[in-house]
Amino acid sequence: MEIDALYRLYFRDVCLFLQGLTHSGPLAEELTQETFFRALNHLDSFDGKQDIRAWLFAIARNCYYSDCRKRNRSTSLEELPAEPASAQPDLEELLIDEDAAFTIHQCLHQLDEPYKEVFSLRVFGELSFENIGAIFGHNAAWARVTYYRAKSKIQQKLEAESGS
Repeated sequence: MEIDALYRLYFRDVCLFLQGLTHSGPLAEELTQETFFRALNHLDSFDGKQDIRAWLFAIARNCYYSDCRKRNRSTSLEELPAEPASAQPDLEELLIDEDAAFTIHQCLHQLDEPYKEVFSLRVFGELSFENIGAIFGHNAAWARVTYYRAKSKIQQKLEAESGS
């Protein structure tokens, strides 16, 4: 498939995925352009064994991580909320806080596939379980179970870290 056809078909999906990661429309568009640039440079390495959209999302995620490293995003102590944390917050709530989101990303990075990818597609890409299942060649129930297992594994890692 040619890159311009890929661009027309998947630009919106990749941009929405990156908006979920960045929470910034302009940055998401910039990273989407970078994603398709990298895809063009590595199109010969795509073997066709996986869904092309999943391959593009993986490139997009790597572009996002590269951008984060480049910007060296960090939060100072003054920017942290002063109020104490309530009982165990939900993972989605933690993702709003940059420091907590970074910790979750660290835990997510340690997960095996497909848990890592399914969680990212659901939370950051905001894809439905049906679409996630289709990307992996499974049904929505498989995607739902895989997502909740990934979520449980992340919560266990967070509890283990907070307990130590």
